[in-house]
Amino acid sequence: MMSADAGSGVAKRRTRERSQRGARPGSKTSRAAVARRQAAAPPDSRPRRKVLAVTSGKGGVGKTNIVTNLAIALARQGARVLVLDGDLGLANVDLLLGIAPQYDLQDMILGDRRIEDIVLEGPDGIRVVPASSGVEELANLDEYRTECLLRSLSDIEGDLDLILIDTPSGIGTHAVALSQAADEIIVVTTPEPTSFSDAYAMIKVLSQRPLKCVPALLVNQANSENEALEVSKRVQAVAKRFLNIEVAYWGFVLADESVPKSVIRQEPFLSTYPYSPASSCINRLARRVLGMSPEGKGNGNGNGNSGPYRLVTPDEVPESV
Repeated sequence: MMSADAGSGVAKRRTRERSQRGARPGSKTSRAAVARRQAAAPPDSRPRRKVLAVTSGKGGVGKTNIVTNLAIALARQGARVLVLDGDLGLANVDLLLGIAPQYDLQDMILGDRRIEDIVLEGPDGIRVVPASSGVEELANLDEYRTECLLRSLSDIEGDLDLILIDTPSGIGTHAVALSQAADEIIVVTTPEPTSFSDAYAMIKVLSQRPLKCVPALLVNQANSENEALEVSKRVQAVAKRFLNIEVAYWGFVLADESVPKSVIRQEPFLSTYPYSPASSCINRLARRVLGMSPEGKGNGNGNGNSGPYRLVTPDEVPESV
């Protein structure tokens, strides 16, 4: 699975449009209004709904694609899901979902909009809190305003079951702070040595902070289940030896040509190619997140991949998909 690099041209155009919007009279608040907002006390508490953070040690591992498609898979299982684009300075969630926000976190954090004003509805009824692209002040958000952002989610959690946070890549302060706020953390890696080395680095940094859970590992862009298992075993062994923690293995997503095709179309691959190998893997992950058997209930024939989300091979994908 590839990252959202294919949408970079659209992202640049979107940044220019937002800059022009900010130049129009009345589109942004005055400096005094911004100062008042920064001085305002944050909400009393963080959201009580389950929060799942998806992070990675490096960029380009397909983390945002995982988040957007996982949200849709969860919604199709009946969960009410909100996606928070936590990569505040280099947003991509709205691009991958093909939605165009009128307002985003820039308007809330640096302006006078409330979080209720910027939430959008995406595919399959998921809700999205979009971030901005090319805004340096948001990319380097301080701890106080990060905390205000997290607590603001409590204002919209009433009709939600689960909040997914797409964190920035890397071991920066903002990525770690968002991961710390989560009830569960998924660290995404690929089979490349540099990627799972950076995934271990992320796990190491997180293990040195107060967490609600031990991070779990997801292997993306795997050529086979065996390859993903080998990667997970290497990371788990190193984490056990040097950090003395048991990193759970939450599965894999197969390398699939339907993924880059969907990125170019700015549509989730779970919608455009619902029977693809990558979609089957995401459905398995959704079942795990919901506490269900990743393999389904089974049909009594001893087939471990039985059930509604049996993995398919590329040869089994219908030509019409």
